[in-house]
Amino acid sequence: MPFTTLGLIPELLRVLSDQKYTEPTPIQQAAIPAILNKRDVLGIAKTGSGKTASYVLPILMNLQKAVALKNRHVNVLVLVPTRELAEQVKDVFQTFGKGVPVPVKTLAVYGGVSINPQMTALQGTNVLIATPGRLLELLEMNSVYLSSIETLVLDEADKMLNLGFKEEVNKIIALLPEKRQNILLSATLNQDLQLIHQVLLHDPLVIKIEAQEDSLEQINQVAYIVSDEKKGPFLRYLIGHHEMKQVLIFASSVHTADAIVNKLVKNNFQAKAIHSKKSQGARNEALSNFKSGRLKILVATDLMGRGIDIDQLPFVINYELPRSPKDYIHRIGRTGRADKLGEAISLVSPDELHHFEVIQKKMGKQVKLIDSENM
Repeated sequence: MPFTTLGLIPELLRVLSDQKYTEPTPIQQAAIPAILNKRDVLGIAKTGSGKTASYVLPILMNLQKAVALKNRHVNVLVLVPTRELAEQVKDVFQTFGKGVPVPVKTLAVYGGVSINPQMTALQGTNVLIATPGRLLELLEMNSVYLSSIETLVLDEADKMLNLGFKEEVNKIIALLPEKRQNILLSATLNQDLQLIHQVLLHDPLVIKIEAQEDSLEQINQVAYIVSDEKKGPFLRYLIGHHEMKQVLIFASSVHTADAIVNKLVKNNFQAKAIHSKKSQGARNEALSNFKSGRLKILVATDLMGRGIDIDQLPFVINYELPRSPKDYIHRIGRTGRADKLGEAISLVSPDELHHFEVIQKKMGKQVKLIDSENM
C-alpha cells in the first residue's frame, strides 16, 4: 500500500518521496486516515515502528484548514516525557512541514534551559511539543493558553506515566477544551495506560501492532559472564577487539554511566555520557556527534535511550542488565534496523544470571552465553 492511498495532499507526498519514504508502516496505514478524519486513536507499537510520522503527517494536513487563533493560543499540543524526544518530534514536524502550502510553526519546550527564549518563541506557534513540567511553568506565567487546542497527543505515554508525570498530565488535561481530538501512543499497554485511555479517549480506533517473533532476527545477541570488577577492562577489550566505530552502551544509573566514560577516556577511548544530570547543551552535542559519527562511544541511561534513533547503529552493549525484559528489548532494538544486521552484547555478572534467564524467557529467545574467563 503506497502513501498515495492514505489521503495525504500532494505537497506531503513530495516531501515523503524526497525523504526516501516508500511505503507506510502498519501503524501509519491505520492511523493516518483515522487522524485525518479527526478520530481519537490509541496506538500501541514498538519503538522504531513509525509512530511519530503516523500523527505528524495527518496533523500537518489538518492544520492546512485550521482557523487563525489569538496570539499564544496553540492548535496542537504534543506531550512527551523527555527533552530529547521533544526535539526529535519537532524535527519530524519541521521536516515534513517544509512543503505544506500554509506554514506551520512548531516549537519544543522543556526544562533544563532558560525559559525566557521559549516564552518569546511561543508567539504564533501552531504545534507545541512540551514536557509536562515546563508547560505548567509557562502556563503559570500566562505565556501560553490551551483553551483552543484542537488535538492532544500523548507520545511515549507509557514512559510518561512510569516517570511520575501522571499528576502533571492530569493538570494539563483539565485545562483543555472538552471537544478535541486525542491521540495516545505507547510502546506498551499497562494498567495505568488502560485507565487513562478509558478517561481520555472517545470511541478510539485502537491500533495494536504486535511485535513479530522475528523482529529481533536481525540482531545477533551474545552475552558474557563477567564479574562486576572486571566489566570495565572487558568492555574496553570488546571495543578494541571488534574495532567498534560506533557503539551505544547502556548503564542503569547516572553514576555508572559517568564512571564508564571516565575509565574509557583514561584509556584513550573517545566517549561521552548522556543522562538527566547533563546540561541540555551537552546532551544535544553528544547526541549530534554520535549520530554523525564524530563520536565513537555514547553511554546512556534507559531514559535517554528513548531519544536515540539511528538507522544503522552496528553495536549495542548492556554494561548492566535493565530491570525489565521490555527495557532489554528496547535497548537492543536500537541496532538491527533498516534491514541492517546489528550486534547486541550483554555483560552479565554472576548475580545477574537468574535475571538474564527471566529476560530470555520473556523474549522467547535463547542468547549464547560465554564465560569471559575462558577467553
